[in-house]
Order: sequence, then structure tokens, then C-alpha cells
Amino acid sequence: MIVFDLQCGEGHRFEGWFGSSSDYGDQVSRGLVSCPECGSTQVVKAPMAPAVPAKGNAGRTSKVAAKRSSENSVANTPMPAEVQEAMQALAKAQAKALEDSTYVGDSFAEQSREMHYGERDEAPIHGKASLEEAKALVDEGVPVAPLPFPVAPPDELN
Repeated sequence: MIVFDLQCGEGHRFEGWFGSSSDYGDQVSRGLVSCPECGSTQVVKAPMAPAVPAKGNAGRTSKVAAKRSSENSVANTPMPAEVQEAMQALAKAQAKALEDSTYVGDSFAEQSREMHYGERDEAPIHGKASLEEAKALVDEGVPVAPLPFPVAPPDELN
């Protein structure tokens, strides 16, 4: 999982979590990344200050680095405990929901539609769909929902 600081065309800054840098590029190009404040899909990576740790043999840790370490945060500012707990609960809920689900990759829209129209047996699936495909599924009444966190295809997992 990689976290990027993002910024929309209106100047709103927010965080985005992605499976990889290429996942970020793919999602942005498909219009799947939007500003939580204004909804704009004109999103770019915002400048980030790198967190450069002290050398292991330095024997000293700065107050900032010690504070970040103790908070177990990957953001460049401390994440409130409530937000961290909510993110962990959401990640656990998604993992639980996907336990019995089959990853179908780019054929998600097609397979969801086939199940909806009775052309195949219903089964829990997850995969990729473009914004246009997802909107078309919703318009047809096919029950779908976006996942809060990106999911790496099984063949890309370590």
C-alpha cells in the first residue's frame, strides 16, 4: 500500500491510498480518483516532504520522528486516533467482505450484468470497472458498490 498526498484543480489537498504507483496512474486516467471536498476528478500528486529517518548509528531521534513513530502514521501529519481506528475497521470490513469473493479483473461489469439478468449463477465477485461501466451498471439496476480501498489482483500479490 502506498499513500500519496493529492490535490484537485480547486486546490483541495487530501490523501489517496493505492496498491502501487501504477494503480494510482490507472485510477486517475479512468477518472476513479476524485476530491472528497468538491468531487473534481482533476487530481494530481501534491508535493510531499520525504520522511528521511536518522542514520541507525546516530544514537538520537528527533522529536518529530519520535512522535511520528509512536503514532504509527504514514501521513506527513499525525492522523487522529478516531480516523486511524475508522480506517482500520473499514479495512477489516472490506477484507471480511472479500473473503468469499472471486476476483474477476476487467470482466467485472460483464459478469455482474450476466448474474443480474440470470445468464449465470449469482456469486460474490469483485474486480475492475471504468467509471462509465459502473454508471451503466447502476443505471441498469445491477447491484454494485465501490470498494473503499484498492484491491491488488491475486497475481500481483507477494
